[in-house]
Amino acid sequence: MGVHEGHRERLRRRFIEHGLENFDDVNVLELLLFYVRPRQDTNETAHRLIDYFGSIDRVFDARIDDLERVEGVGRETAVFLRLIPQVSRRYMERKWSPGEVMDTSAAAGQFLVPLFAHEKSEVVYVICLDSRCGYINCRAMARGTGNFAEVSTRSMVEYVLGQNAAKAIVAHNHPYGLALPSREDELATEKLMTALAAVEVDLVDHIIVAGRDFVSLADSGLLEHARERLSSRGRGAALRQD
Repeated sequence: MGVHEGHRERLRRRFIEHGLENFDDVNVLELLLFYVRPRQDTNETAHRLIDYFGSIDRVFDARIDDLERVEGVGRETAVFLRLIPQVSRRYMERKWSPGEVMDTSAAAGQFLVPLFAHEKSEVVYVICLDSRCGYINCRAMARGTGNFAEVSTRSMVEYVLGQNAAKAIVAHNHPYGLALPSREDELATEKLMTALAAVEVDLVDHIIVAGRDFVSLADSGLLEHARERLSSRGRGAALRQD
């Protein structure tokens, strides 16, 4: 067994016995690269990646063409590294079991925050729930949009109806800002609430995520205010008809 193969085996055994505990970022990358560069020294490449991008999260966030600028990183390695955050996001999305109750903003936030990890552009998700707030499904309705207000209300309503949902949660991220709703966010939320109410679906929350932080429009009272405005408009229309 060569020097490199002995080192690889020790690193693998360490992971099997203890997970990533006591692994630094270079060791993590080195271990991952074993499986895309089976006959080469991956320690040097791991060091170069960390030196070039500054941290392991920035390595995973990097574009494929930027990764390829690092010595020793070809297209196959670059694609492999880009797969890691995408697979992680898919794993977190699928981990929530159908029927599992999502009846608080804390539960919704716990589910959503990992989905937005590594996102550099705005993404809009819709979560479909049954009448007891049991989880049905979740889907990214738009990616790379300028803002939440630009996303098609019709497409979101059609998706929710297609899942036979009784309730829904909408969520989007502010990749480079705070988890605070803009006036455009509030107006777009009210528009979506109106459209869903017309097909007897209740919009129970709108979650805005920024990094590890999130804000619930339901908890902040903005959703209830929107409901009151819609209810007032409905009463006003009924009085005018009378």
